[in-house]
Amino acid sequence: MATINFYLDKPDKKGFAPIHLRINCNGNQVKVSTGQKIEPKKFDKSKQKAIGLTTESHEINHYLDFLRERADELLHHSNKKTFIQDEVKSLLNEHIENYKENSNVNIVKEQVSLYGKPFTFVDLFAGAGGFSEGFLQAEHNNKFFDFVVANDINENCELTHVVRYNHQLGLDAEFLKQDITEPDFLDNLLEKINGRKIDVVCGGPPCQSFSLAGKRKKFDKKDDLFSHYLEVIKVLQPKYFVMENVKGILTKEKGKIKELIIKEINSIVDTKEIPLLISFIKKIRKESNSFLFDSIIKRVELEKLLEKDKESGKADFINFVENRFRKLTPKIADYKTSKTDENINTIRHGFNLLARAKEWEKLKRDIIKEKDFCNIDSDNFANAFTDFLTEISSENVISKIENAFKILKVPNTYKKDCDDIITALKIYTTSFDESIEILKSHCNKSQTKELETILESIRLYKIEKPFVANASNYGVPQNRERVLFIGCRKDQKFISEIPATVSEEEKVTIFEALYDLDFIGNNQEAHRYELVDISSQYNGTAKKMAKLLKKRKIDGKPISKGGKSFAEWSRKGRLIERFKPQTKPFYVRNTEALENGEKYFDILNNHKTSNQNETVIERLGVILKNGDYKKAQPELEKLGLSTNKRNYNVLKPDEQSSTIMTIADDYIHYNSPRSLTVREMARLQSFDDSFVFQGKRSTGGNNRKTEVPQYTLVGNAVPPLLARAVASEILKNIK
Repeated sequence: MATINFYLDKPDKKGFAPIHLRINCNGNQVKVSTGQKIEPKKFDKSKQKAIGLTTESHEINHYLDFLRERADELLHHSNKKTFIQDEVKSLLNEHIENYKENSNVNIVKEQVSLYGKPFTFVDLFAGAGGFSEGFLQAEHNNKFFDFVVANDINENCELTHVVRYNHQLGLDAEFLKQDITEPDFLDNLLEKINGRKIDVVCGGPPCQSFSLAGKRKKFDKKDDLFSHYLEVIKVLQPKYFVMENVKGILTKEKGKIKELIIKEINSIVDTKEIPLLISFIKKIRKESNSFLFDSIIKRVELEKLLEKDKESGKADFINFVENRFRKLTPKIADYKTSKTDENINTIRHGFNLLARAKEWEKLKRDIIKEKDFCNIDSDNFANAFTDFLTEISSENVISKIENAFKILKVPNTYKKDCDDIITALKIYTTSFDESIEILKSHCNKSQTKELETILESIRLYKIEKPFVANASNYGVPQNRERVLFIGCRKDQKFISEIPATVSEEEKVTIFEALYDLDFIGNNQEAHRYELVDISSQYNGTAKKMAKLLKKRKIDGKPISKGGKSFAEWSRKGRLIERFKPQTKPFYVRNTEALENGEKYFDILNNHKTSNQNETVIERLGVILKNGDYKKAQPELEKLGLSTNKRNYNVLKPDEQSSTIMTIADDYIHYNSPRSLTVREMARLQSFDDSFVFQGKRSTGGNNRKTEVPQYTLVGNAVPPLLARAVASEILKNIK
């Protein structure tokens, strides 16, 4: 085991001593100059730290901690087990030079000494901003998150973001309102990021976007959002990324989707390590099958290309395979056949289609957009659209080329060449992982072992399996199960789960979350809090209800002294001190109203009930009395109050709610026959009261496809306290 420490060399004429890094291992010593100097009286030799609270001391200690971490990683956590002294020196000097080159002294001085250590994050598919809110609540050992960019496609998401983060909190966080599948999305995102390194990316591509390649039947706008999300990861290469989705993703298509997601994440590579893999492939390359090995090399080289260069790289791959076919054509067909045969033409024209993939993808995107705009689905038009979109897919083109080869009467001598062309085209459409599997099939045992070692260093992210998180385990008064895929960059500590902040017995109840808002009736709106007297409101059960109220820490953990109730935390706000609101919360109807300064400053926002008629109120009263919709149905039928509505969720004050969705009328308040307000649903999601949901309160019919009103913003959000737990765990581990 190596020991790592720092020591001072002789002081120079000005009295400053150079700081050196020293490593002792098995009687050998390695010494490296850090390039940093300090007055000996300002250095504590036993603690290996600069003394004092000055900016300079903070900066030096931050730098020395960085070097110690890098040396420890190299000696104790590297795939390579033995190093010669010069290797250690060389590798550490690379870190030292890189640090000097990339560190901004002014930023280090300001952030480390005065404000702590900020880590940047980007929120994709942001919606209302549940992830963003939770990340801004997290802090650990003076480390916190700095919000850079959020993205979504809807105007009301943008409006809610701009009001909350730019106006109310005074942050400079950007918002990109654009579909992630648009060709210039990445360019626009990078422009918003403006050269900053991104430490964490979070977001949840809608579950409809997960499909097995070549198995899609519907072709809607949500197709393939996952792969575009991963493209962002590949470009930004954050230290961690968090992908959230519904629990059903684990069993979708018999678990194959989950496996696909893991495989795709494992296919993200460290481009700096690509040359090592290419050298290996060239070393084991067999002359008898050189074309196939060259195809694998070309596929691997695609991983190195920036997004803007990928199209030309793909075209180059197809041209390489097509040239092979051109040379083969005279050997498998005479001149006349090569010019007129339908199968030869299918192969030849198939190459043309594959080489123009970019143009076909654009056409496909435009057709899907128009199809969606015209509501083409479950009608006599849908199949024709699906058939055409299937026809132009790369997988289908390759399948037709393969079939054409089979029909051709190819001499046995050249059948293997034809098979290699098909394999090369399939390599073109595979993930990095799948192309490596093809490579493995051509390796012997010792080569496979060597390849596995290379793959360990080339995979940029570590992930074993997804983690199922129930929001109620993190202080949220709601049993909302979500799947989290947490990708950990190989130079970061591995995170496999998010520890619960409350036990089963400590979970926050619905009553704790909503009792202080229970002063509103049917078709009413409140703009200020009113006193709720539990004794008079609950008569014989007042003591039982009062016992449900607990003092808690910010994360929901009960605490005997100090602390606040869940409702008090909601009113006070859970954001860390540096993100406290700069202005009072306010509401605006739309973007135009914001620009015109038409703001509504209220003490309480989003607390309005629906206008339900007498029949509905009577129906809700019967269901509430029975405590369950199913149990109430005989009585509803008897009273002529039956409805075709599939379900009602009756809230139980001493339990947690079921998953909060986007339609308020699905829920019945535990104390009165009415649906919930936006603010009550936001409380069950763990949003602070200062978070105001903007724009329209609700919508219906076809408008649900395009509009994201307040109820939808709330129902689709990640609960901030769940996001806070994720962010806190990342801060504990991030380097």
